[in-house]
Amino acid sequence: MCFHAQQCVEKYVKALLVLKSTPFPKTHDLGVLTRTLPESWQPDLAPEQVRRLSDYATVTRYPGDYEPVTLAEARAAIAIARKVRKHVRALLSPAKPRRRRT
Repeated sequence: MCFHAQQCVEKYVKALLVLKSTPFPKTHDLGVLTRTLPESWQPDLAPEQVRRLSDYATVTRYPGDYEPVTLAEARAAIAIARKVRKHVRALLSPAKPRRRRT
């Protein structure tokens, strides 16, 4: 779940970068990617959240010598992904035209 939460955030951030025609490096590091965005478009995430999510893309993706991810961590990762998804969708959604009253 944590890997997929990281991928969700990565894809949404990269979508914004593509929209702004901003070149970005080939990386899973969300810190690098979010800092590449214009400041007003950067999601409101703590540095520790960004680092931890980035780790899920590489460190915990494959079996290795690390502590198991807890259910609380998985829920936190999903909450972050949902927060970023909401943030990006708000930036991407076109203004809705107002209905004229007749």
